[in-house]
Amino acid sequence: MQYTQLGRSGLKVSRLCLGTMNFGPQTEEVEAHSIMDSAHDQGINFFDTANVYGGAGHRGWTEEIIGRWFAKGGERREHTVLATKLYGTMTDRPNESKLSALNIRRALDASLKRLQTDYIDIYQFHHIDRNTPWDEIWQAVEVAVQQGKILYSGSSNFAGWHIAQAQEAARKRNYTGLVSEQSIYNLFTRQVELEVIPAAQQYGLGLIPWSPLQGGLLGGVLKKERQGVRRTEGRAAETLKKHQDQIQQYEDLADDLGQEPGDIALAWLLHQPAVTAPIVGPRTKEQLDAAIRALDVTLDADALKRLDGIFPGHRTAPEDYAW
Repeated sequence: MQYTQLGRSGLKVSRLCLGTMNFGPQTEEVEAHSIMDSAHDQGINFFDTANVYGGAGHRGWTEEIIGRWFAKGGERREHTVLATKLYGTMTDRPNESKLSALNIRRALDASLKRLQTDYIDIYQFHHIDRNTPWDEIWQAVEVAVQQGKILYSGSSNFAGWHIAQAQEAARKRNYTGLVSEQSIYNLFTRQVELEVIPAAQQYGLGLIPWSPLQGGLLGGVLKKERQGVRRTEGRAAETLKKHQDQIQQYEDLADDLGQEPGDIALAWLLHQPAVTAPIVGPRTKEQLDAAIRALDVTLDADALKRLDGIFPGHRTAPEDYAW
């Protein structure tokens, strides 16, 4: 396994991050525990979850599954860099969502209880809260750090100017601020190249991309449909129909390179200088094993150029659209 620093922090994390969103609703607990054990066996030390994971009827379910896995012992917790998130609504009661000081305190304690641990390595804001001032947010976080309940803070789904706003507010308090930003980023969806990535690089944040395969569209979807392995439905089917020629070019390129399409998509992210660790969200151990193959895929300049030709990206703003 390869490891790298998380942004400007001293924390070392694996180049792949295990996403756990499927644990519970899609993956039974026994299988989820097996996947986490396998991730450790293969050197993945970076796990990501959120307090809302588990579905509307059982929010917190995923954290509970992880907590029972930690409780098995064997230094599972000690070998894990644990990231969870808050923001989403947990109940219909007031003050049980977003980033107020009250919700930060309550949500953090609830996550610690479900996860059966006494600290979170990276406590992430799942979305920007436009109603809570940053001084309130950072004061609550500083208290949690002093109590030993969290070590680092991260953001998710922030715009570039939100990162700047957060970091400047933290600087005035002589506080570290954010060490990471978790955002959608893949060959299909590259808008973060406009302002989020430049902001993250300027302020020393590690980028943790979610949906690296764009919901499976970059995972060999046409090949799988021809083999009868998968049938795309709903919104994904509409997107596939709209971009079928583009996806076919991509899968043909993967064939030319002698690699699986999903491996190419992950390898491309690992070649981007701002990226710390793409989040892979396997439903099965076999899917985890497949994701790890991408670490051994090297893309040369020609391959990267061909990928940019199929999926054009963005230059840094404002040069992307102005002089």
